[in-house]
Amino acid sequence: MALTGTLVNGFAIILGTLLGLFFRNIPEKFKETVLQAVALAILLMGLDMALQVNYIIFVIIALMVGGMIGEVLKLEAKFNKCGEMIAKLIHSGQMQLKITQGFITASLIFVVGAMAIIGALDSGLRHDHDLLFIKSILDGFTALVLTTTLGFGVGLSAIPVVLYQGAIALTATRIHQWIPDLLLDEWIIEITSTGGLLIVAIALNMLGLTKIRIANLIPALVVVSILLVGYHILIS
Repeated sequence: MALTGTLVNGFAIILGTLLGLFFRNIPEKFKETVLQAVALAILLMGLDMALQVNYIIFVIIALMVGGMIGEVLKLEAKFNKCGEMIAKLIHSGQMQLKITQGFITASLIFVVGAMAIIGALDSGLRHDHDLLFIKSILDGFTALVLTTTLGFGVGLSAIPVVLYQGAIALTATRIHQWIPDLLLDEWIIEITSTGGLLIVAIALNMLGLTKIRIANLIPALVVVSILLVGYHILIS
């Protein structure tokens, strides 16, 4: 089934969140150090993904144009509002802010990345769920650590993860009919690189070094796809 890997991924996030709630009473310094360690691991993963780029100019243009589109559409504000609406259904007051922060931070970490895209594509194209199973282990552990600091809002990120990866997996069952294999391979590389830079931004925010509006940069993933398709049309 095309959705097997995605459903396992969602379950792993929920399980990690539940375990994280159990371990919330550990010392704050311990949680801070572990969260920083996770941020550094995410930073390394993002850099590794970003350095796979073939057409760096496409990625640069995509980030700039995508960032402008995101600012015009105010995606960051809408993402925050979405998180706040979900948080209101569960809690109110100061706890609401923490739930929102946990939901948004975890959603961006789990959704924006090559493993989400490539894993979902593998699930849809070949019914190979190995990559999403590996992602499930990583996401579950990350959810555990994030929950000890950000609370159970982290578990709500399972919703966009299942919807996003599920949509890609279902689309991938037909994608080979529309996109040539060469273009598909190059698209995955450029999406991986662009997504990797967004993951680097997530890590920097987690470390408190920056306050990048990451959601406003998400359109870059669409822009780099358009640039790559346009390039292939021109050279064909």
